[in-house]
Amino acid sequence: MVNKVILIGNVGKDPEVRYIDNDVPVAHFPLATSETYRTRDGEKVTQTEWHNIVLWRGLARVAENYVKKGHALYIEGKIRTRSYEDKDGNKRYITEIVADNMQMLTRKGEGGQSPESPVEAEGDVSGKSLPEEAEDLPGGEEDDLPF
Repeated sequence: MVNKVILIGNVGKDPEVRYIDNDVPVAHFPLATSETYRTRDGEKVTQTEWHNIVLWRGLARVAENYVKKGHALYIEGKIRTRSYEDKDGNKRYITEIVADNMQMLTRKGEGGQSPESPVEAEGDVSGKSLPEEAEDLPGGEEDDLPF
């Protein structure tokens, strides 16, 4: 069985960081992903989904120090749904993305303070890089491959 989510989106508000148990940090923030399409009438429509992101330990510390509202992030993680009782005794459900990898995509000077290079937290943030923007990819150019 596989439970894996990959998101690229924008942070909806500054992360809220709490410390639980033995000073273990946990960060929560919303992340927006959008897709744009045209209707049959040619009208441009943008649909935005909001995702509740949860980061633990090293990733939470990185979020606390560097992630701000409006920053673009790459998130890898898994979907978790949990339930709780509200103040009226009704059972409520919440779906969250528990991240195990985060890459900051906002460059320094774009939308606040962000590191020049990807930030890594001990074992919590992968050094994987993402493909460059589409305009940076060679397209239509002939290459020197012999086949």
